[in-house]
Amino acid sequence: MIERSVLVSVHEGLHARPATQFVKLAKSFASDIEIECNGRKASAKSAVKLMLLGVKENDEATLRIDGEDAAEALSALVTFLQTPGAGDIDLKAMTSAPTSPSSRAAMPAPARGPGERPSGIAASEGTALGPVFAFFPPALDIDPAPVAAGGIEAEITRYRTALDETTGALAANKRRDGVKADDAAIIDALIDVARDDDFTAGVEAKIRSGQNAAMAVDAVGKELSASFEAMEDPYIRARAEDLRSVARQLVLTLIGRKDVTLAEMPIGAIVVADEITAWDLAKAKLSNIAGIVCRKGAATSHIAIMARAHAIPAVLGAPFNEAALKGAKTAALDGARGDVVLDPDAATAERFSTAIAREAEERAALASYRTIEPATKDGRRIEVAANLGSLAEIDKALEAGAMGVGLFRTEFLFMERKVLPSEAEQTEVYTRLAKAFAPHPVVIRTLDIGGDKPIAGVEFEHEDNPFLGWRGVRMCLERTDIFKPQLRALLKASIVGNLKILLPMIADASEVAKVRALLDECADELAAETVPMGAYELGVMIETPAAVFLADELAASVDFFSIGTNDLTQYVMAADRLNPKVADLNRTEHPAVKAAIAKAAKAAVDAGIWIGVCGEAAARLDLIPFFLENGVSELSMSSASIPRAKKRVTEC
Repeated sequence: MIERSVLVSVHEGLHARPATQFVKLAKSFASDIEIECNGRKASAKSAVKLMLLGVKENDEATLRIDGEDAAEALSALVTFLQTPGAGDIDLKAMTSAPTSPSSRAAMPAPARGPGERPSGIAASEGTALGPVFAFFPPALDIDPAPVAAGGIEAEITRYRTALDETTGALAANKRRDGVKADDAAIIDALIDVARDDDFTAGVEAKIRSGQNAAMAVDAVGKELSASFEAMEDPYIRARAEDLRSVARQLVLTLIGRKDVTLAEMPIGAIVVADEITAWDLAKAKLSNIAGIVCRKGAATSHIAIMARAHAIPAVLGAPFNEAALKGAKTAALDGARGDVVLDPDAATAERFSTAIAREAEERAALASYRTIEPATKDGRRIEVAANLGSLAEIDKALEAGAMGVGLFRTEFLFMERKVLPSEAEQTEVYTRLAKAFAPHPVVIRTLDIGGDKPIAGVEFEHEDNPFLGWRGVRMCLERTDIFKPQLRALLKASIVGNLKILLPMIADASEVAKVRALLDECADELAAETVPMGAYELGVMIETPAAVFLADELAASVDFFSIGTNDLTQYVMAADRLNPKVADLNRTEHPAVKAAIAKAAKAAVDAGIWIGVCGEAAARLDLIPFFLENGVSELSMSSASIPRAKKRVTEC
C-alpha cells in the first residue's frame, strides 16, 4: 500500500461535478483506493460517499492505494486534486456572487418597493415580470407491498431495467437543441449519482430484505439526502436536491407514472415551485422561462448554476407558503436582490417593466462588444483573448468574441492521460486550435508541470516547495525526450500561420537560448523529413522576479512577453497563492507587484515587442487601465469575462 497527503486545490472542492470526475478517474485503475479528509474515510470509487466527505478547497486529503497499478493511480489522482480547474464546468464563473462589483455595475437593480419580500436568496441576477406557472409535482403514492422471497431476483432485475430507462431518458436530454456543455455536465453528474455503486447497492440490499423496488429507492434516496443536508458545506448540502430528484424519477419509472413537466410551460412565464431540480430543468425549453421563484434551494444548487448560465433571473428560498405561490396570477422578481412580489400592483409592475427594459438595453450594448475589436480612446487596438485548457472550450470562447487565444495550457493534454500524448496527437490538437481562431493569434504555452502537478512518464522526486522546484522549462530542458515531440508538434502546427510559442518559468536568458537551439534542431529534422512548417513567434512568461529583473535582456531575445499575474504575484510577495492565511498579501494590485509589471512592460515597449497579460487579473476592470497605461496590448482571460473587458478597454 502507498499513501500520500495533498492539499486540495480543486476550485470549491469535490462538489458534484469534480467528485464524479474524480470517481471516474479512480475507477479506471484496478487498485483499491481510499481517501480520508476531515477525519472521515470513503472509497474513492463512490461519488456519493466521496461528496459526503465534504472535501473543500485547501483541505488536506490523504490517499491510500493498494494494488498493482497503485503508483500510476496515485500520480493521476494527486494531479487531479492539485489542479484548480480539474473537473470544473466553469463553476467559478457561474457561481460567482451575483452581487459582485463587476456584475452589479452592469445590471443595476430597481429600488425596493412596497410589498417586496427581501429575504430570498439572490441566485441569478436580472429582473423579471410575467404570468405564474405553478410547478408542484404531486407526492408519490408508493404501494408498500413486500416482495416474496421467490421474487427478489426478478425485482432486482426490474430495478436495474428502470435505472437504465431513467438514465437513458436523461442522457437523451443532452442531445436537445440549446443544451449547453455546462448543462450536459450537470446531467452527467446526475446520471453518475443514479448509477453510484453505493446508491445501487443500498437499493438492492433493501430489495433483498423484502422491500419492493420503489420503496427501496425511496428509502435510500431519503437516507442519503438526509446525510447530505446534515453537512456544513453549502455545496454538499445542495446535492441533497440531486438525490431527491434521482430517487423520484426512478420511483416514477418503477410505478409506471409520468411526472408533471416544465416542457409545456408557456413562453415568458415565471416558474414558482417548492423546489426545482436540474432533472426538471433538463426537460424544459429554457428560453421560455422568464424567471424562477422557489421556496427551497441555494445559490450553490444546480438549478441556480443553470439559471445563471442561461441568464434566467432566479430567487430561491423565497419566504412564501405553497398556497400563496399556487394562488398567484403574476409575479415580479429581482434576482440580484432576492426580492419577489406576487400579483404586483400597476405601479410596481411598471417599475419592474422599466428595469427589464433598461437591463435589455445594457445586455444588448454589452453583447455588441463580442464582435468588435476594441481600441482605447487614443486609438490603440487591444487584443482581448481567451485562456483555454482544452479544445472543448473553443466554442464558448468564439461565442464570447475572443480575439484569439492568449494562453493555451498544454499541461491538461498531458495530465488527463495515463500515457504521454504522441507527437501526432499533439500536432492535431495544436493545429485544430490554430485553425479555429485563424487569423487571430494563438499562444500555446509549452509543458508547465512540476511536482505539484505531475504527469505520467515523469518521475518527480519529493520537493519541499515544488513551486520553486523542477518545473516548467527547467524540467523540459532536461527531459528532451518529452519536450522535443512537443516542439516538433508546434512547428508542424505553425503552418496555419498564427501560432505563438510561450515558455513558462523562465529565470535566465540562457534558458531561452537552449530552447531556440532545440527548436532549430527540430526544424532541421522536420526539413529533412520534408514536413512543412510555418512562421511562429517565441515568447516568455514573466512570472519570476528574475524575469522581471532581466526583462531588458530577455526582451532582446524573444518576440513577446506574457505576464502570468497569478505566479508573479505569488513570487513577488513570497505568499503561497493556495494558502488562505496569506491571501491578504497575494494581491496583484499590491504596489510591489504593479512595480514589477511596469518594469517588465517598459522593457517590452523599449525593445519594440508586444506584451500581454494572461493571469486572472487581466479581466479585472479596476486593473485594465493600469495595464494599458504601461503598454500592454493583449489581455487574456476566461471566456465569460471577454465582453466586459472589451467594453472597459474602450473606456480607457
